[in-house]
Amino acid sequence: MKRKLKLYLPFINAGMQETATYRVNFIFFLLGEALACAVSFFIWNAVYNSGGENEINGFSFEQMVVYIVLMFLTNGIIGSDASWSVGEEVRDGTIAMRLLKPVSYNSTFLFQEFGNKVLTEIVLMVPLLVIAELVRWLISGAVAFSVVRFLIYLLSCTAAYLINFFFNICFGFLAFVIKYLWGANMMKNCVVGFLSGAIIPLAFLPAGLRTVILLLPFASLNYTPVMIYMGMYSGIETLWYLGLQLFWMIAFWGLSKLLWRLSVKRLCVQGG
Repeated sequence: MKRKLKLYLPFINAGMQETATYRVNFIFFLLGEALACAVSFFIWNAVYNSGGENEINGFSFEQMVVYIVLMFLTNGIIGSDASWSVGEEVRDGTIAMRLLKPVSYNSTFLFQEFGNKVLTEIVLMVPLLVIAELVRWLISGAVAFSVVRFLIYLLSCTAAYLINFFFNICFGFLAFVIKYLWGANMMKNCVVGFLSGAIIPLAFLPAGLRTVILLLPFASLNYTPVMIYMGMYSGIETLWYLGLQLFWMIAFWGLSKLLWRLSVKRLCVQGG
């Protein structure tokens, strides 16, 4: 284990240095996400005001505001650019250099993104959690923060990130066949955004459709961690959804290994 960590430590450092180097890009990313978060707030504020109801589909306005902030935070934690990175390396031919290294192809991306996440979470985690709890306190007048739920939330986010990473690695292997993933990535992001609850809470969907979507891996990405933090799941439900996350994490890990063995045989380096 110690030898493996030493082997991949340079990739962690590379991820941290990349984030630190392209600071302006990171700042604009945060501003863009914050703008999307603000737009969502005003939209839902209008929905609740026009409906004249304090609660819609089990969500009060206070809970919806917290949901929006937490979704923003969770998106930052579990986000993965693996599919884009794989696609770009296939397109420009730099994948050939990575294949020459005596390391796991998938693991190099994983540890590099881990280095990126370290700095991202330092910037995002505490401020956004403080904002979420402050909003909840201002609206309801009560402090609802739970250390236990927060720790389970972090565990769920870790599983969600690994699901997202291995799913994106699997999706990225399409580049070995179609060569360029820009359009496919755009479509994938739209579909995943809706199915993961990043656009609207899955509780707002029809019961039958919601039941099916909750079993899919995408609900495990954003919706499950956020609902756990907000205390919307009972103890049994929390264990069930954590188990479901574990299942999808192992499933996509295994699928990534299989697809790598099949895809590398079709590799045609275009650039380099």
